[in-house]
Amino acid sequence: MNSIKEKGMKWLFTAAASASILCVFLICAFLFVNGFSTMGKIGFTEFIFGTVWKPLNNIFGILPMILGSVEVTLLAFVFGVPIGLLCAIFLVYFCPKKIYSKMKSVIDLLAGIPSIVYGFFGLVCIVPIFRNLFGGSGKSIFTAGFLLGIMILPTIVSVSESSLKAVDKNYYEGALALGATHERSVFFASVPAAKSGIIAGIILGMGRAIGETMAVNYVIGNQALMPFDIFMGGRTLTTNIVLEMGYATDLHRDALIATAVVLFIFILIINLSFAFLKRRIR
Repeated sequence: MNSIKEKGMKWLFTAAASASILCVFLICAFLFVNGFSTMGKIGFTEFIFGTVWKPLNNIFGILPMILGSVEVTLLAFVFGVPIGLLCAIFLVYFCPKKIYSKMKSVIDLLAGIPSIVYGFFGLVCIVPIFRNLFGGSGKSIFTAGFLLGIMILPTIVSVSESSLKAVDKNYYEGALALGATHERSVFFASVPAAKSGIIAGIILGMGRAIGETMAVNYVIGNQALMPFDIFMGGRTLTTNIVLEMGYATDLHRDALIATAVVLFIFILIINLSFAFLKRRIR
């Protein structure tokens, strides 16, 4: 009887895993079949490197959106990674036990806030501040990058903290035995030993940043222009899709699907980069 149950559960788990793989395969097939055929109609060079997006004139160039996505993600990296990593180090090695649980709860709460709430917060609070500081409307690539830096903090903090806690205490104690201070032991022995997990947290945070839509949609300004100035409005690949998919038809709709293919490739590159870095570190 037990063997029958075990075989049944084995087949159930196999079916669930196969269904997941099938879903990914179907999504990839739909995107790539439709996307690459559309790129062939428009012209690959004109689509990827074109600087003008005018659907009414059947002109589809997504280079402004590609650069906008890259700039927003890099700004999120600049704002979010140092703060997130230092916060994780503080929680593991410097935080008093009395406030640890409270700080941990706040970080977990940040992870549970919907992205549209972040977007509304950015629109109401951050945009006016940046408008007063830098002029203009306050909606810009810089504002979107700053907001995304806040949004990726829980991911970076949680993964980095888990990695730091998993480090063998012998690294820290050995540094102390050699005469290093507490701070030096942490930053020059324990943290480097956890760099594989820390990089994993950073990559996951970057993946969320480049794929974020609603929060960015509120604060970036949504202008399909070349993003030469980070304090001016711009547009990302995700916001370009969400803004126009509701009313797009024919070639316009196909161009948005092709935009999703480019976004998918970006996320794939990020994941492959993580796998490569992790292998090199090991």
